[in-house]
Amino acid sequence: MDERDEALAALQARVALLERQIEALAGQMLPAEQHWRGGPPAHPRPRPGRNVFRSSPACRQSHFETGWFAWWCTQLGAHPGYHRKLWELVFICQALHERGLLIEGSRGLGFGVGREPLSACFAARGCMITATDQAADGAVDTGWAGSGQHAPGKVALSRPALCPPDVFDRSVSFRPVDMNAVPDDLQGYDFCWSACALEHLGSLQAGMDFIARSLETLRPGGVAVHTTELNLTSDELTLSEGGTVLYRRRDLQTLVERLRADGHRVMPLDLDAGDGPVDRYVDIPPYRNDPHLRLSVAGFVTTSVGVIVQRAD
Repeated sequence: MDERDEALAALQARVALLERQIEALAGQMLPAEQHWRGGPPAHPRPRPGRNVFRSSPACRQSHFETGWFAWWCTQLGAHPGYHRKLWELVFICQALHERGLLIEGSRGLGFGVGREPLSACFAARGCMITATDQAADGAVDTGWAGSGQHAPGKVALSRPALCPPDVFDRSVSFRPVDMNAVPDDLQGYDFCWSACALEHLGSLQAGMDFIARSLETLRPGGVAVHTTELNLTSDELTLSEGGTVLYRRRDLQTLVERLRADGHRVMPLDLDAGDGPVDRYVDIPPYRNDPHLRLSVAGFVTTSVGVIVQRAD
């Protein structure tokens, strides 16, 4: 490729980026403020749901306006705002609950837990939890140590309002784990989870390999629940390597086919990201706290997606 061809290719890439940014800006201006101010309307009968997630879904506004979403927000000590990170936590709770796994004596393994409240929430229900996150020196190298989202140890996961300290202390253990090299001695768990961690493992392939590896930590019939980034802009262009990657529809379909070929049961993909007023809002940097269901990353519009897998018997 000569210099003219290189210049043309660079210009085309720049035009494509600008087109995506313009599209994101247009989406950012769509909803009227009354659609999101104060978060979802109060639900008259909050309660955990039954058979809610028989699929692997994308985050969407309608989920936030249900009784099960309101109930889990209360269990997590969270205000029910329109934020996709809150959706990820609620999705994991509801998916595990309706599969009968948040019960006395159930063993759970959390990956890349950061400072999320799930370990305490699950321990309060009688689960025995092994929480893991990147080792301290690795977190410094990758920048997570200063982000306020890395767990340096067990104490960072304690939530006295959710779980009595004595219950938490005997029910939760912590160890540093590299999600790209999960130790062989982590096995026999009833369930495992991660909340938007696997897209930070360096590449699309690394994240998919992690999901496959996470199933090996489970007993036969155990359940893995993971969330990651869904590229809503393109099924061709994406961020495929680096500190954050964005999964396209075709990447997730490839993952499902791989896991099913290995005999695992994967809940079918439901990648409908909704068309409500809050769904159509695209948050742009500097990001706001509410609403924040879709956001622009490097010109791509993305949201959260969940994957539910049951290990082969």
